[in-house]
Amino acid sequence: MLVPVALSADSFGYILYQYLPGFIFNTRMDFLVLFLFYLALVLIGVVMICICSKTHYLKGLVRGGAQIISYIIPECLQRAVLKLLHYLFHTRNHTFILLHLILQGMVYSEYTWEIFDYCQELEFSLHYLLLPYLLLIVNLVFFILSCVSNPGTITKANELLFLQVYEFDEVMFSKNMKCSTCNLRKPARSKHCSVCNRCVHRFDHHCVWVNNCIGAWNARYFLLYLLTLTASAATMAVVSSVFLVQLVVVSDLYLETYVDDLGHFQYLFLTFPRIVFMLGFVIMLSFLLGGYLCFTLYLAATNQTTNEWYRGDRAWCQHCPHVARPPSAEPRVHRNIHSHGLWSNLREIFLPATAHYERKKN
Repeated sequence: MLVPVALSADSFGYILYQYLPGFIFNTRMDFLVLFLFYLALVLIGVVMICICSKTHYLKGLVRGGAQIISYIIPECLQRAVLKLLHYLFHTRNHTFILLHLILQGMVYSEYTWEIFDYCQELEFSLHYLLLPYLLLIVNLVFFILSCVSNPGTITKANELLFLQVYEFDEVMFSKNMKCSTCNLRKPARSKHCSVCNRCVHRFDHHCVWVNNCIGAWNARYFLLYLLTLTASAATMAVVSSVFLVQLVVVSDLYLETYVDDLGHFQYLFLTFPRIVFMLGFVIMLSFLLGGYLCFTLYLAATNQTTNEWYRGDRAWCQHCPHVARPPSAEPRVHRNIHSHGLWSNLREIFLPATAHYERKKN
């Protein structure tokens, strides 16, 4: 059974060797080295995007790339791609929810059918093996809550209430501003979401994965959803890694290789290809989710939203057309006036006062 797999792997290696002359191709290259190299490139790319997102470089690169592509791709195909992107990212739809559930189902199916059974044979602790399932249940609860809960929609009925919650800093958020779409006065820290077509109190961002805005009333659900999703991916990565390490040590697989004319390929990868690929996927997912979770926890600890963090460096009075000031006045930089200490900031996330008021009113 190993020969067809080995031949397909060798053919892929031969293509790389022939058509990528600038790439130093080692015929004894380790699969894990290739994966770690790929993971490092992905993480570096994500970090660079995060750094450039607050500067004009990223917009310039995107604009330049779009112009180059427009000369290559036919107009009809460009229109089709733009329509698809508009549908996916600028209208409410359930595409990413279905994709999320499919990916989660595939990973847990592989874990159940292969790793769980093998680990039981190796006498792993049952509590240790069941932990990913417990995290999955908790994660799905907060995922559903993030999808269906009201993020803090501003209406005529609660407009006055929201206007009293936060102080206006007169730099990023100014008094007596009106939403041109909703025709409502804009409370401090609110924003109109063009995807949901509503103004949201303490607007953070619109998340396509839950098909909902993240605001004052569901930020706690989203934070716990992200926390449990990261924990489940990391736990599954640990269990899979421990299984493979123990299997290698017990059976001396680290000494085994499959050899042919083009080089050496790991016997472990050829024996358990799906487990190795799943391990690579959940390790990469753990790093990406872990980085985003740390960023979200930082925002929660400092009482900022993603919207405020993104706009913070550019919130100068001279760029704000709604604020009248003399030409000689000094520009003011946005400062976070809403942070009142770690525990107070976290309490505001998990116990928003306006949510309790709204329940009593109803």
